[in-house]
Amino acid sequence: MQHKDYCSGSVTNMNRNHQKQLIVDDDIRVRSIQASIKNIISGKIETLSQTKIPISSGVKLHSLNYIVTVTLGGRNTTVIVDTGSDLTWVQCQPCRLCYNQPEPLFNPSVSPTYHKVVCNSSVCQTATGNSGQCGNDLQDCNYVVSYGDGSYTRGELGQDHLVLGSTSVENFVFGCGRNNKGLFGLASGLMGLGRSDLSLISQTFETFGGVFSYCLPSAEAKSSGSLVLGGDSNTSIFNNSTPISYTRMLANPQLVTFYFLNLTGVTIGGVAIQDSGFGKSGMIIDSGTVITRLPPTIYKAVKAEFLKLFSGYPFKQGVSILDTCFDLSAYEEVNIPTVKMQFEGGGEMEVDVTGVLFIVKSDASQVCLALASLQYDDEIGIIGNYQQKNTRVIYDIKQSQVGFAKETCSF
Repeated sequence: MQHKDYCSGSVTNMNRNHQKQLIVDDDIRVRSIQASIKNIISGKIETLSQTKIPISSGVKLHSLNYIVTVTLGGRNTTVIVDTGSDLTWVQCQPCRLCYNQPEPLFNPSVSPTYHKVVCNSSVCQTATGNSGQCGNDLQDCNYVVSYGDGSYTRGELGQDHLVLGSTSVENFVFGCGRNNKGLFGLASGLMGLGRSDLSLISQTFETFGGVFSYCLPSAEAKSSGSLVLGGDSNTSIFNNSTPISYTRMLANPQLVTFYFLNLTGVTIGGVAIQDSGFGKSGMIIDSGTVITRLPPTIYKAVKAEFLKLFSGYPFKQGVSILDTCFDLSAYEEVNIPTVKMQFEGGGEMEVDVTGVLFIVKSDASQVCLALASLQYDDEIGIIGNYQQKNTRVIYDIKQSQVGFAKETCSF
């Protein structure tokens, strides 16, 4: 029995190879074994990588959602960050129906690392169902994704090299959108951070350990916030000014994409809102929804307490979904009540002052409470990105928890 390098060259080359293997290969193996042991003993994943990406308001791309720039197939691509969907997709050439975007369309034919997901492959079946969805040539794996606002994307699945900050992901499965329409602004596509097997978080689970977080900046801020992938829940990479408080993720087998939390209370200006609707059903926390939607009974109670504290300011007609509006154009200073959301287990999110009021008109002649009511009490509430600004929101899939801490978002 001889070493595999025995017949491969000179003794000098053999020694050099041994040194390289000792430094690189063996170290990787030892770290892998140790990680496996820790996983077995503690039941936790030892995160192998961590990366930090600037995240900014999509206002410049005509969107109220948030955007990041990643590298796909060697080309920079700006996409909307969405925790409420799974598939990451971009608009592709040739495109049958594409909306306008300032960046060039992704062209699979010029990417040296792109290849199609074949219909009836295991990847296709996982992404589209057991049968897969075959194209006309019986080779392409077709996909169709429709969103709640009527937007949609259609095309075929592909795989390519994805770079997230300083971390590379090989053979990342994404949608090559040939027919796309809806409220995506001028972004080149969407990054799916949901919970299904197809999401970026699931595809990179071995790399980042199922942990990610973001801090969303105000739309007016010149600096970007950050999207952090990987790290443990209490990583020092955060710049939070308050301790992280956690609440558990609720299980919802019928809606596996979404992150559900149990909202147990709301305080306005330090006053606890009394309503029997708290703690009865899960709320979705979503980076892809702008304004928080509350069940009607909870919203009415929140609105009533807010009006008590804001009664000195003149009322203004409501606009769209926002029905509690004021004319603040004559005031240089306004006292805005503090709004806090409490969750099961002691988790608490204090809404940043920029997330309490929505400025409809730039002269402040129409400013509205940035909360809205659902139509029915049995509908599921949603915590939108407008209320998450300047807060570090941490999603820990492995531990099944979400954390909140105050943080002035800057990259």
